[in-house]
Amino acid sequence: MSELINNNAQRQQKLKELIHKLHDGATVESVKEEFSQLTEGISPSEITEMEQALVDEGMPVEEIQGLCDVHASVFKGSIKDIHSDDTKPSLAYEKGHPINTFMRENRAIEDLLDYEISNSLISYISSDSKESKYLLIKELEKLATIDYHYSRKENLLFPYMENYNITAPPQVMWGVDDEIRGKIKDVLISLKEGEKSAADIKESVFDVIRQVREMIFKEEEIMFPMVVDLLTNEEWSNIQKSSADIGFTLINYIMESSNNVSEENPETTITDYVSKDSQSKVAFDAGTLTAEEINSILNTVPLDMTFVGADNRVKYFTQGKERTFDRPLTIIGREVKYCHPPKSVHLVEEIVEDLRSGKKEYEDFWIKMGEAFVYIRYFAVRNKQGAFLGVLEVTQNIKHITELEGEKRLMS
Repeated sequence: MSELINNNAQRQQKLKELIHKLHDGATVESVKEEFSQLTEGISPSEITEMEQALVDEGMPVEEIQGLCDVHASVFKGSIKDIHSDDTKPSLAYEKGHPINTFMRENRAIEDLLDYEISNSLISYISSDSKESKYLLIKELEKLATIDYHYSRKENLLFPYMENYNITAPPQVMWGVDDEIRGKIKDVLISLKEGEKSAADIKESVFDVIRQVREMIFKEEEIMFPMVVDLLTNEEWSNIQKSSADIGFTLINYIMESSNNVSEENPETTITDYVSKDSQSKVAFDAGTLTAEEINSILNTVPLDMTFVGADNRVKYFTQGKERTFDRPLTIIGREVKYCHPPKSVHLVEEIVEDLRSGKKEYEDFWIKMGEAFVYIRYFAVRNKQGAFLGVLEVTQNIKHITELEGEKRLMS
């Protein structure tokens, strides 16, 4: 046993050294051989365990992201030996299971890469005409809908992984997801604005294709086998039922029941987290309201509101008609630091600490999201004695407000 512990400790130290090499500018190819020797005889899931230990020690997630390309490069040749057919959990891949849906999307994404994007890229490189450019843009815009696939993974699957203390792999994967999103967006901008040569566009598209393929590999050969038997039937059922709220990538999804996704429990709703007595009254500083009235009022206000308690866990969010960001029920109880991409976690933690300490009482941001102009506000929530209760995030599309002119009086 002591020898095993020592080996694990040595591997972890060596892994840390490789990560630092990548951070200092080493290429994937230059560390590939060392990584291969280090991980000989162990599975990808054991590597994620070592990564988890490094994060627990305090290593930033962004540092570990550099290993993702090395993972894929080293393990592609031996992954079938690691996950043999007789050990791969087959039930989870039945039609209707969330993993089956993720994999169906992956097959559609691969087809898009192999045929539509590859053919339109060849046409663009050979002719550089307006028609070929338009076609390539169209196909890359289809690929940009991969955001739905990644968002379901990040907002539905990752919270359950965190509940089982698997926190580092989701954060590392989310960081790479964002890299892919950013690269697709950048190449689309370059094509539309004509700021790059055809050769540069080719290189950028090839880079996107490579990284998308490697993410498919990581999902299907590392993440899915890791979680398929870990989550309960009820948890898979909740993921399944919440998926349509976010959307799907390149497939027409029809809800179907899988034999190993439980249908015994009714669909969870936000009211399951509050009092079952909708007519119980709550006294306010000015008046009283029933639980039903409170829920309905908050869902009517044209704002997205999310409340994070003093323990940094999400306690509540509104479910109005105007939604700016994805807010699936799986985020209830989730630590707020896991609700954001790794690159912005430190900023979120800084804002929360400033509000908690009293350094600030609010913080405002405003961003453009497509046609929307989104105003995001964070408020410190305190009781009458000044004790910190949590943070309220209020989000609103204010584009229509910024465009108001003149007057419209009540009598009008």
